[in-house]
Amino acid sequence: MSGHSKWHNIRLKKGKMDAERGKIFTKLSREIIMAAKSGGGNPDGNLRLRMAIAKARENSMPQDKIKSAIQRGTGELDGANYEELTYEGYGPSGVAVLVNCATDNRNRTVAELRNIFSKCGGNLGESGCVGWLFNPRGLVAIPRAGKSEDQVMEAAIEAGADDVKTEEETYDVYTAPEDFAAVRDALEGAGFKVASAEVTMVPSTTVLIEGKPAEQMLRLMEQLEDHDDVQNVYANFDIPESVMASLA
Repeated sequence: MSGHSKWHNIRLKKGKMDAERGKIFTKLSREIIMAAKSGGGNPDGNLRLRMAIAKARENSMPQDKIKSAIQRGTGELDGANYEELTYEGYGPSGVAVLVNCATDNRNRTVAELRNIFSKCGGNLGESGCVGWLFNPRGLVAIPRAGKSEDQVMEAAIEAGADDVKTEEETYDVYTAPEDFAAVRDALEGAGFKVASAEVTMVPSTTVLIEGKPAEQMLRLMEQLEDHDDVQNVYANFDIPESVMASLA
């Protein structure tokens, strides 16, 4: 499994996400704002907005905050003028890192990201330096408890999924980005519990790291994700489960 998925499983176990609900709401609001800004305020005709609203509701974001974020995106309410930027760089041992941001001050953001990379044994790179290693994929994670691989595989393929991979605690169902919503809805309709669902960036290759580079890489991931302007971080590290758990 790519480092991105492993990392989020560890963070969930740590309760990190619950401890930062206010920060999560800020990031969710920005995603809703950017989605409404780019595709309009009607979720029926804006898949990105529909997904952003669904994620906000999964995290118990109040309806009034969701509504105001949509209105800020469509210009009905005043607010900061965010722009979307993607930064690319390298972590320890040459791990490829993609950082998606929504910022109202690109000079501040790039300076702070460069500092984070430097402190954690990496460096911010030029545009295009690692982006070619990643491809957008829909990812729906189904808890393994009570379900067999054959059950999930059959339902996923019937729903239009591309692949299913068995991980330690989940069956990870991969889809083309345009099929993501339909596959997720079909799996839920078939009675499968969805642990998480997102359109993510999946690396074509991974870098195995342990020891100090692994420790630095997890610190880099945490500091990047804790930054207010950062929406998503993707990386192609592969750290053994036992090492990941002990470090996290």
